[in-house]
Amino acid sequence: MPLENLLVPEAILPSLRVNGKKQALQELSEKAAEVSGLPAREIFDAWMQREKLNSTGLGEGIAIPHGKLVNAPRIFGIFARLERPIDFEALDGQPVDLLFALIAPESAGADHLKALAIIARLLRNPATVAKIRSTREAPALYALLTQASSSSDAA
Repeated sequence: MPLENLLVPEAILPSLRVNGKKQALQELSEKAAEVSGLPAREIFDAWMQREKLNSTGLGEGIAIPHGKLVNAPRIFGIFARLERPIDFEALDGQPVDLLFALIAPESAGADHLKALAIIARLLRNPATVAKIRSTREAPALYALLTQASSSSDAA
């Protein structure tokens, strides 16, 4: 599953300014609503419900909030690079500055897990993450994310 199937250029927030986890998820849900046509509140609620189970902050400044909605037509993602790191209750206790959020249909099952694995693999590459952190333009971030994903899929 190529990242281009999950992410559109309009779903990139290159320098999001937020003060905390809840505000970050609110801003991401607004952008997700624009991109998908789904209600922002439902997206936000799905992500918050998942966060109550345990944080999706993986460590090393990265979080992958995700949730499922009955009316989501397909899996899609929103990417945000934060202007300054926030507390996301990450596993390593470090603040988060890169968020790749996913919404999937309730029926997605294995495809949802595949999408999470692709994103985690991409964001586990230190060279890719360093490039992402130093990139400020949405089109460049989109190209970097989708090209890095394609090359890591080929490997």
